[in-house]
Amino acid sequence: MSFFTYILYSEKLDKFYVGHTNNLIRRFNEHNSFQSSSTKSGVPWKLVFSKEYSTNSESIKMELKIKTMKSRKFIEGLVAKG
Repeated sequence: MSFFTYILYSEKLDKFYVGHTNNLIRRFNEHNSFQSSSTKSGVPWKLVFSKEYSTNSESIKMELKIKTMKSRKFIEGLVAKG
């Protein structure tokens, strides 16, 4: 099984959202179908970054690293690198 850390972008809000999941397609669709209260105001979201990991703990660590940076520049750098 694979696990993912991902970043979404909402042009409407000009904001990024960072998360992790074991099913990237399902989770992305949930965000864009108003099933997530934390992202419903930003629909439509674009998937701008994802990284695959072999364990859930690795994906969570990366999510927390991104969130603790609290830096739009850091996120934009990740997105630019792909």
